[in-house]
Amino acid sequence: MTVNYKPQGVCVRNIQFELSDDVVSNLAFEGGCDGNLKALVKLLEGKPADEIIAMFRGQTCGKKPTSCMDQLAIALEEARKEKQ
Repeated sequence: MTVNYKPQGVCVRNIQFELSDDVVSNLAFEGGCDGNLKALVKLLEGKPADEIIAMFRGQTCGKKPTSCMDQLAIALEEARKEKQ
């Protein structure tokens, strides 16, 4: 399942990933902190959605109530609900 998610309240404009057997692949971010996001993509490729959600759900960025990684966790939760 290919997911395109429009995050809210962060610099990233779009998060795209594949979710197959609850494993994340082909993760890409449009916009945001390029170097940091490239590094995170390398670390998160092939990880189970549960692990990513547990690591990043609720993570904030500066004074914002959310972050790019929190938005990824939300996108994963929503994608899993859609699959059911």
